[in-house]
Amino acid sequence: MTKFCYSEYLNQFRNAGGKCDEVLPRRRAETRRGDSHRDVTSQPQEDDPVVSAIRRGDEEAVNDLAKSAPHSLLRENKDGWIPLHDAAYCGLTACLNTLLSVHPGSVDKRTLQEQTALLLAVSCEHLSCVRRLLEAGADPDISNKNKETPLYKACELENVDAVSVLLSYGATVNQRCGQGWTALHEAVLKNNTEICEMLLRAGATINPPNTFSITPLTVAAQHGHMRALCYLIGKGADVNMQTCDGITALHEASKNGHKDIVAVLLTKNADANKPTSSGLLPLHVAAQHGHHEIVSLLVSVTSRARLRHCWVSPLHLAAEHNRHTVAAVLLKTGADVNGTLAPCHSVRYADRRATALYFAVASRSTRTAEVLLNAGASVSLDPVSPLLMAVRHGCASTVSLLLQRGADVNATVPSVSTTFPAVVALCTDNLPLLKCLLDHGCDASSCFTCTHGNAPHPAPGEPNTGHVLQNDNTLSLNCCETTERARQFCEWISSPALCGKAGPIIELLLEHVAHVQLCSRITELLDGREEWRAIKRKSLLPRPLLHLCRLGIRTQMGRDGLKCLTSLPLPDRMIRYLSLAD
Repeated sequence: MTKFCYSEYLNQFRNAGGKCDEVLPRRRAETRRGDSHRDVTSQPQEDDPVVSAIRRGDEEAVNDLAKSAPHSLLRENKDGWIPLHDAAYCGLTACLNTLLSVHPGSVDKRTLQEQTALLLAVSCEHLSCVRRLLEAGADPDISNKNKETPLYKACELENVDAVSVLLSYGATVNQRCGQGWTALHEAVLKNNTEICEMLLRAGATINPPNTFSITPLTVAAQHGHMRALCYLIGKGADVNMQTCDGITALHEASKNGHKDIVAVLLTKNADANKPTSSGLLPLHVAAQHGHHEIVSLLVSVTSRARLRHCWVSPLHLAAEHNRHTVAAVLLKTGADVNGTLAPCHSVRYADRRATALYFAVASRSTRTAEVLLNAGASVSLDPVSPLLMAVRHGCASTVSLLLQRGADVNATVPSVSTTFPAVVALCTDNLPLLKCLLDHGCDASSCFTCTHGNAPHPAPGEPNTGHVLQNDNTLSLNCCETTERARQFCEWISSPALCGKAGPIIELLLEHVAHVQLCSRITELLDGREEWRAIKRKSLLPRPLLHLCRLGIRTQMGRDGLKCLTSLPLPDRMIRYLSLAD
């Protein structure tokens, strides 16, 4: 594990269309040390009479072999085990006595995993063997390959008697495992205050940081262990100590939804305004993970000035992760619904998103978008309209919400110039959504305005004709792209990737216009398929008077009138007529 680098993290999540997902480091301030290889079993030696006797529990045979062949007592198997290790593992104290009487110097012999007989006896909870080995001079501080000592193992197993015995024989209480984890860390993880008390009486440090500066108090907060947390605080543990990533116990409790732990920490003067190395406060963390009750606790103790200087607001994080309940709490307590992301961070997104509303729409968080819109969120503060993002995702419910709140159905992408509405290019595979947008005033007539008319058009794929398409053939919402001239609908629809879909799209557009003249490019497309020639004929015939009247009324009503069409006091048949449903 390596120390988290915020600059690298930003590069990961600020890619095109990226998220600020997982605002804490991906390591999550992980408080657990690495795999400890707890398995202590060993393969029995083939044809080894001493080991066979031990594993049968035949103490008399072990005694006879110790007298007749004492050299066999030190024979190692492929894992580096000698009979002493097997006796400790099996819990045979009498066999241990026999083996130690012949070879007392083997008491601290290690296996290939650097396990001593004492460590094996502790791991298997054979207390009598533990006592006998310590009496024979076993060193209680010899650790295995993961630097785990017998005391550490005893705490992991919550074996109070083993802990007591080891401490009485001078076990080092502050020795660390490979990840810097101490016996106190392990006791706190088990929420065992009895063992914590024993360790502290023996001189354990109250705030021992592990490799990542994670203290036992942080462990208790992360896992919601109230008993251990209160015990440590009562013994003087620092409630505001930070990890190497700047994470505090309050961050961890807020992240994992431990409301009672958060409440206790706040009463013990935990600082809610300490940021992580990535600049996030506990309120951000609680908001991202959807813990609205914790958000309510933290709002009143979080500095508004500090929040203003953060690169992202808690509301943005709630919006991105569809935490609509959290968003409602934040808005009720005064969060700015139209607050924008800091420019230096907004620029890391290809679409330059800025508002919480855009984050919600981009993450398909319809419920949160509704909460924000009800609170007065503006639909026009982002460089790219949230409506375009909703259309791109095909979220009909979000599109409807945005249209009701005045989103411009003819919005354009700042860096991509087209002579037709951008939403048309985003609805290639969603004609029902395109119809909905056209019904709400999308300018269909602009799709049939062509500077070339019946004259020959430039060949598809010439310079300046392919910049607006992504690999999925939809309009790119990136603000960093540029085009030298406006692209026409006929150029877009005749591209190789889209020409096979042209007929139904053109037919739908024709239903929303009066008399139009098709340019040579569109005519060529419609002539290319037998089933599309009827669409061409439809455009050549005079439009029905009933249709022209409908379009005229809709024009007079304007987009604002069309938006509330269904609420007007009109007969259902008239509403269907004006809605192009009939």
